[in-house]
Amino acid sequence: MDGQQLDLFELRASSGHSGSDNTNCLNATESMPSSLEVTRLKTTRLKTTRLETTRLETARLKSTGHWRWMILAIALLTTGGYMALPTQTIAESETHAAADNRKPTPSLPVKVLELASVDGYSIRREYTGEVKAARTSELGFERSGKLVALAIQAGETVTTGQAIARLDTQNLEAQRQLLLAQKAQAAAVLQELQNGPRQETIAAAQSRMEDLQDQLALQKTKQVRRENLYQQGAIAREDFDEVAFGAEALSDRLAAARSQLQELQTGTRPEQVAAQQAVMAQLEAQIADLDITIEKSTIRVPYSGTIGDRLVDEGTVLSPGQAVVRLIEGASPEVEIGIPEDIAAALVMGRREAVEIGGQTYPAELTALKPEIDTATRTRPLVLRLEPSALQTVAPQQIARLKLEKTVATQGYWLPITALVKGDRGLWSAYAVVDATEQSGEGPGGSIVERRDIEVLYTEGDRALVRGTVQAGDRIVESGTQRIVPGQRVTLP
Repeated sequence: MDGQQLDLFELRASSGHSGSDNTNCLNATESMPSSLEVTRLKTTRLKTTRLETTRLETARLKSTGHWRWMILAIALLTTGGYMALPTQTIAESETHAAADNRKPTPSLPVKVLELASVDGYSIRREYTGEVKAARTSELGFERSGKLVALAIQAGETVTTGQAIARLDTQNLEAQRQLLLAQKAQAAAVLQELQNGPRQETIAAAQSRMEDLQDQLALQKTKQVRRENLYQQGAIAREDFDEVAFGAEALSDRLAAARSQLQELQTGTRPEQVAAQQAVMAQLEAQIADLDITIEKSTIRVPYSGTIGDRLVDEGTVLSPGQAVVRLIEGASPEVEIGIPEDIAAALVMGRREAVEIGGQTYPAELTALKPEIDTATRTRPLVLRLEPSALQTVAPQQIARLKLEKTVATQGYWLPITALVKGDRGLWSAYAVVDATEQSGEGPGGSIVERRDIEVLYTEGDRALVRGTVQAGDRIVESGTQRIVPGQRVTLP
């Protein structure tokens, strides 16, 4: 019972009773209370504890602005106990709540941006390529031979047609001399054929024919005489036949001499002249081929430019096609850059663009778009021609950069990056400033912020193009979004 008396004393003290009540309680401890009195004391203590808890919770909720609902919840909870809260306590809470409601909530100053609609945005991208000479050639000989002269050095400027290297041609010169002699011989024969037989030759043939005619006449006379003698039996048959056959032989020889004389008098046949002319043409072709070989034993510059490098030195025995020097054309340099197919389709040939090479910007003209796709980069090579003045500062194989713009048509609004608020699941939002009356429906109450969900379409530097639950004319908080929560009262500068 001592414990019960002590609890009763503490309950009386906490409930703020008068001193006379405390004295009665102390006097009550001197006597043994009944079971009914103990139950009554426990009930009183429980109600006092609940009352103190309610007062503390009410004081805390006054600062948060949600204290009305908590007072109602506590009142309902309390009515389910042994007794309701005193009417005086609820009235005091309502009085404090009304006073708190009349206190003005402090507003946060913010800077806003009024949204303006745009119909698209431009994407500026950079593409990389390299500088290339208009023409680059590795010069060499078509035949093998010993290099006997190389009269240039790397970096030296050369002009079209200039001789810069030569092979040994001694054996070719000897062959040429042989062919020239054969040609002279064939030319003499052809001249003889074209002139025909000499008059002396024709006269000799005439004389030979007349001599044969005389011999034949004499032989025929002998034949007549021998025939008479044979008939008379003075000579044998053999002697007669010998004279007869001799006459026939002279007759054949006379016919041959007459044909030969006729041939000489007619002249050389055209076929013989044509055959000899063919021999002459063949020799001339051989000499021309040898002259070409001798000429190709000397390298001549095909176009003006600069010697990039000497690849061999004098005394080297070269094989056909082996490179001797590398020549770089001295005309306007070109830049070749691979660009995507969709960008290439929108380009206009002849347009001028700025190309960055070695930290400097050079004007260039779009000259060609190669038809084939680069299988490695899946881009189309774009050719740009630099101005001739760039040749002094630009070298082949330097890195070149080209910046091109692409316009994308879409509806949206530009916002600074600082106005974006990261939401759930990778989404974004922004804070719009609206009048308090628009959201609450109450009388004038300044401005508050509300959350607007947006989609980021494109970012550029410190701004982003967005669309979503915003529209033109909305006032969006530019910065300091980390200090703001939805429903926050704000003031505009």
